[in-house]
Amino acid sequence: MRSNLYKLFIVIVCCFSSGNLFAQKFEELAQTPPMGWNSWNIFQTHINEQMLRDMVDAYVSSGMRDAGYTYFVLDDGWMAMQRDSNGSLVADPKKFPSGMKAFADYVHSKGLKFGIYNCAGTQTCAGYPGTHGYEYQDARLYASWGVDYLKYDWCNTDSINARDAYLTMSRAIRAAGRPMIFSLCEWGNHAPWLWAKNVGQLWRTTADIHAGFDKDQNYGTWSSYSVMHILDLQDHIRQYAGPGHWNDPDMLEVGNGMTYAEDKAHFSLWCMLAAPLISGNDLRKMSPQTTSILINKEVIAVDQDPLGIECFKYYSFDGMEIFVKALKDNSLAVCFLNRSSRQQNINFDWKEHMITDTLSKLNIDFNKNTYTLRDLWAKKNIGTTNKPLKQTIGSHEVLMLKLSKVN
Repeated sequence: MRSNLYKLFIVIVCCFSSGNLFAQKFEELAQTPPMGWNSWNIFQTHINEQMLRDMVDAYVSSGMRDAGYTYFVLDDGWMAMQRDSNGSLVADPKKFPSGMKAFADYVHSKGLKFGIYNCAGTQTCAGYPGTHGYEYQDARLYASWGVDYLKYDWCNTDSINARDAYLTMSRAIRAAGRPMIFSLCEWGNHAPWLWAKNVGQLWRTTADIHAGFDKDQNYGTWSSYSVMHILDLQDHIRQYAGPGHWNDPDMLEVGNGMTYAEDKAHFSLWCMLAAPLISGNDLRKMSPQTTSILINKEVIAVDQDPLGIECFKYYSFDGMEIFVKALKDNSLAVCFLNRSSRQQNINFDWKEHMITDTLSKLNIDFNKNTYTLRDLWAKKNIGTTNKPLKQTIGSHEVLMLKLSKVN
């Protein structure tokens, strides 16, 4: 292990060589929310090289790459249980007989970028070697493999200061010299939105997600959160997100057991939140419905809008909620969500509503301006704001619209 004095020397050299004593992350990355796939939600640590190569192939053949998904990220369980005699991490030789560099090269050969996982603690969440005390050594190893994205978890971190730990790893990535997206998976325990803007490109805002629409999953000592629980925790932190620094409400559970309507609602709301879109399903076995959700370019465009402004909740009553997101060119996205267990009818007279938002500077009077209504799931125009919107929305369904100003 390198001495603390040596680590300090590396940090100082790195920061001065960059021209800024406080430089950490690579600023040019993730100007829109990152899009990709991660192995954890469906496979946990049960991964191997051939299965993952098949997943890469399915990533491409499914149309996801062409729809804008870029990153292929290995989560926990890729490494051997012990570091080697030099203190370096080693890819599990049984799971990855060709080695991690060869696998990264395969990912890159398909026009994708490669991501990997470790943890700020002494061990990962699944008990593999963590990075604490090896930050610079691990960052150099990842750079030598061609890593483009690092997810950095928060297990086994007793007595470790979160801000210091993530700042150290951010500086280690900078010192390694290869631009990598740095994903802080700290679960929102220490309010990373207040301090991580210059440390990484995205930070988790809550505990882990699971494939449940409105009911958490209890494991005794901890719980994973439902889609609705996570949604409810986002509104008060929207001001901290933007190009290059994103609130991360965790990965997508589309295709992992919810209904088609719930999957569409989940995906729609994550796009309204300008959230990173990291799918977590088995790409080899996607149904046509799952594929149609994940590669809907009109919905994805809402997530990837260059303004990078999260939605806000405009209305909530009796299980119906309306979310509004400012978009470029004076347009906006509006998502009607039926959280209730029954079908609901809406009769929304646009001219009776002013939409204002100090963060995005929205100030819309539908009596003065007319907007066309585009149904992003039906992929068709359904009228204008000159007439009330009348629709039936099923339980756990959404109606997602793009409103474009009529010149």
